[in-house]
Amino acid sequence: MAEKQPPQPEPWVSKLMLGALGVVFGDIGTSPLYAVKQVFQSGLPTDTAHVLGALSLIFWTLTLVVTTKYGLFIMRADNKGEGGIMALMALALQGVKQHPERKRIVIFIGLFGAALFYCDSIISPAISVLSAIEGLKVISPDLDRFVLPITLTVLAALFLLQFKGAGKIGAMFAPLMAVWFAVLGVLGLVNIIQHPDVLWAVNPYYALSLLNELGWRGFVILAAVMLAITGAEALYADIGHFGITPVRATWFKIVFPMLLLNYFGQGALLIGNPQAIENPFYLLAPSWAMYPLLALATAATVIASQGIISGAFSITRQAIQFGYCPRMRIQHTSGDHFGQVYIPALNGLLMAAVFFVVIGFRSSSALAPAYGIAVTGTMIVDTLLAFVVIQTLWQWRTAQSLGFLLLFLTIDLAFLFANSLKLTEGGWLSLLMAIVIFSIMATWMRGKSMLARYIESRRLLFEELQVQLLEKPLARVQGTAIYMARSLHGVPQVLLHNLEHNRVIHDKVIVLTLVTKDEPYVDEDYRVKIRAFGDGGNFFRVKLYFGFQEEQDVRRALQLCRHEGLDIDPKTVSFFIGSERLSFRHKNPMPNWQRSLFLFLTHNSSSAIEYFKVPVDRVIELGIRIEL
Repeated sequence: MAEKQPPQPEPWVSKLMLGALGVVFGDIGTSPLYAVKQVFQSGLPTDTAHVLGALSLIFWTLTLVVTTKYGLFIMRADNKGEGGIMALMALALQGVKQHPERKRIVIFIGLFGAALFYCDSIISPAISVLSAIEGLKVISPDLDRFVLPITLTVLAALFLLQFKGAGKIGAMFAPLMAVWFAVLGVLGLVNIIQHPDVLWAVNPYYALSLLNELGWRGFVILAAVMLAITGAEALYADIGHFGITPVRATWFKIVFPMLLLNYFGQGALLIGNPQAIENPFYLLAPSWAMYPLLALATAATVIASQGIISGAFSITRQAIQFGYCPRMRIQHTSGDHFGQVYIPALNGLLMAAVFFVVIGFRSSSALAPAYGIAVTGTMIVDTLLAFVVIQTLWQWRTAQSLGFLLLFLTIDLAFLFANSLKLTEGGWLSLLMAIVIFSIMATWMRGKSMLARYIESRRLLFEELQVQLLEKPLARVQGTAIYMARSLHGVPQVLLHNLEHNRVIHDKVIVLTLVTKDEPYVDEDYRVKIRAFGDGGNFFRVKLYFGFQEEQDVRRALQLCRHEGLDIDPKTVSFFIGSERLSFRHKNPMPNWQRSLFLFLTHNSSSAIEYFKVPVDRVIELGIRIEL
């Protein structure tokens, strides 16, 4: 009888696994460049016992946080196939939508997590590229003076090429990262063979023994160990691009084994040559391979940086859709993949911030504390939001959900406390940037909430407007008038403003509101809702529903309305958009600094005409004075 063959993976899974290598695992895949070096530069001796203890901490951190927490639990919390902090927050909000107070808490936690993610987006490119270029110092100490200018040049090229889109920039990502992980594994394995006793580090006894020996000093080591899991959130954030199965398979079959081989290889090198602590990653390789390894490491860190920058573009687009961030001009860089976007304003801000960080800190070691706080803070937010989802949507038993929370929150808080010990050594940077970014988003939301209450207080129902028009008829003009409105109810201010000043009304009046749902995509069957008012058949309320991953395109909306039976001639339609001029009353409760910030954000936000793809030649803007 023929031997039964094991099932072969589907071709599409193998293809997506290769793609995931280039996008999902760039950040965590370049952690070996600096993680082990930072652990031992924290003052830990390089004798065998301490090396085994440090490696055991790295092994169990990767196992518990990345493999268990993200790989087995949080990745299950997909929002119709999408992941990331905004998708997780949207899921959590679904679970607490009947509890306004809990909803506010979830939004607060989620927005602070998003602010920390932006910190990660700034620090990650800086520390990754710096750590790669610092290999020059291993080749020759005289090359140290070139590290900073080369780093800035590489980063400048990366940001200046963003307008081409992640797809074009990343055409070679997957093959390069496949080579990178293969090199990681080979370099580690060669050194492990020379000192195989390093494999004893898989025993958690060595990790616990080291922490017991060091006492409170163990937290200093944990701050460096945490660098081994930077980029772990990408496993969850990018499942929308590749799917849960390919991402999990890539981690378990390729990335996790290769990372362990390299970390254990660096440990084996230190056991045999304690002086290699200068840069244990580069010293894994023979001298003839230094330059090729430097070039490959630089390419890998650029790829890792590209992934985090693309993630920042994606989360910003989602934040704009939810109303957590001012509108910005968004360019779609691919006709095949909607998720590939470029935001010029954000790209410029990120580039300036990254340059500031590189010039200010000048080395990967100096940046490590700041990086640690950004990463651990984001992980704490993921744990808390996942707990809400587990309790409210999955409805786990209380003991199970609390067990999840206590286990992983304890680990996260231990890493956060460890990194907080280095607040004065650079950790303050992440905290400061997160507070600034969170304040901007919170101010925007508070101002928009005040504006919504102002509009609601002056709301007029369609039935009331029709009564007024019957009492005081207006002249009618041919064509269709579409009024863009934020509110889902009542007559928008721009319509009342037009009727008051121009004293005419179109044959057909449509009030159009675009609504963002707390799910990534909306089925076409539920995209459009049309309601007619009055007997004349000339007043319509149209609501268009979009997911937070979808582009809100008004031109497409007109086509959908026609398919639903609402006859609109694009040649005779006019779009009326209110251009709001805001000011604040003296007694407004918003502090002066928030007033100034909100006015600045409003003034500099992208035009609704551009953002919603309104045909510019059919637009009429009406100025509306609003005093909050």
